[in-house]
Amino acid sequence: MKIKNINWKKVVTIVLDVALAAYLVIAVTAFNKPDETSQVCTKVLINIADETANGFIKSKEVKNRLESQKLHPLGKPMRYVDTRKIEETLKASPFVQSAECYKTQGGHVNITITQRMPLVRVKAKNGDDYYLDDNDCIMPNSQYTSDLIIATGNIDRTFATTTISPLSKAIMQNDLWKNQIVQINVLDDNGIELVPRVGEHIIYIGHLPTEKPAEKGKKIGEYVMKKLDTLEKFYRFGLSQAGWNKYKYINLEFDNQIICKKK
Repeated sequence: MKIKNINWKKVVTIVLDVALAAYLVIAVTAFNKPDETSQVCTKVLINIADETANGFIKSKEVKNRLESQKLHPLGKPMRYVDTRKIEETLKASPFVQSAECYKTQGGHVNITITQRMPLVRVKAKNGDDYYLDDNDCIMPNSQYTSDLIIATGNIDRTFATTTISPLSKAIMQNDLWKNQIVQINVLDDNGIELVPRVGEHIIYIGHLPTEKPAEKGKKIGEYVMKKLDTLEKFYRFGLSQAGWNKYKYINLEFDNQIICKKK
């Protein structure tokens, strides 16, 4: 078998071009990547989403948590900064929804945290005191002081997550009722009372739907908004004429009927 003539000059040129390209890639990568063997963390940037609105977690608490676990990066060689361990430690907090940690050039470490959003505070007559978040989950009590709806009375934890949570969501979705309703009270028979901010009356909306779990939240939302639409009309055309403090109890349990008790 006869081998054709090979243009060795062209082959050498191609090989040199490939080698040069590989060298440039390695050189640029090495130039752009910080040398973690000698670089030290000079700054830690902590960003907490909704820090002002939620208030469960502050930057100082994040710093203290990391220091207690010997994970705070400041002053450490960058190669010893374990970003995954930092994330796992912060996610262990019952108030953290997500945590992300990454290194940047110049010896900086960025930490971004998203908090769980509290929806209502439950102070049940059985002694339980906790929060419900917007995912229908229980959060432990804390020093949180924001203006939340308070739910009181005959509330166990199952009733809280399956009934009080969708009830609170329905209220919070409407600007009028979000500002007007300050308390939900559950009677011994699970009837629901609402306490308004304005007016010296109690609002009774009856018993909430008891549907299958997949449909319950939707049905409760529809039921509550129907009752509150009726109440809004009564506010506009009834109390505005009679006076906000004329009645002590407004019963909306029955459709197309409002039963009021005078003071």
